Amino acid sequence: MASIIYKWSIDEWHKLVDSGVLEGKPVELLEGDIIEMSPEGIDHSYTNQSVSDYLRDLLKGQAQVRDAHPITLDNSEPEPDIAIVRLPETIYRHHHPYPQDIYWLIEVSNKTLKKDLEQKIITYARNGIPEYWVIDLKNKKLIVHTELQNSRYSQITESKSGTITSQAFPHIEIDLEQLLLY
Repeated sequence: MASIIYKWSIDEWHKLVDSGVLEGKPVELLEGDIIEMSPEGIDHSYTNQSVSDYLRDLLKGQAQVRDAHPITLDNSEPEPDIAIVRLPETIYRHHHPYPQDIYWLIEVSNKTLKKDLEQKIITYARNGIPEYWVIDLKNKKLIVHTELQNSRYSQITESKSGTITSQAFPHIEIDLEQLLLY
């Protein structure tokens, strides 16, 4: 007998979340599946907070920096570590950011590197997220995915030092030492 996995829609997911049955459970919706999220280790937590604070200072008045909050995509509602989204933040009073609200997403990866580079990247690219950054804690590097073509990122760059700019804010230089914390 074959197993059939039930795929949740965004509307069904919202009803489930609103029911309270998932309260306190570390889960997210990814590709219609309810996925358990990994617990945050010390390195991950420290990096996430430090990078968020740094980007908030750099992007003040230009974008909102959200930490580990849901974004609503086609059949997913993941909670990226950091989402840089458009202002005003009051638009998120009634819904999570949609793809058109998102400048770029950042995942801080240690134990989740494979999931972030193989699963989440597919979801983010298919939904038209223009930039996807992965802070690889194990290898102390930043992996940047850009240039969407046919629902895939065609440009991938890796950096360990220097500065970087985002496509959305090319006039703002971001110091990699502030992202990689080494």
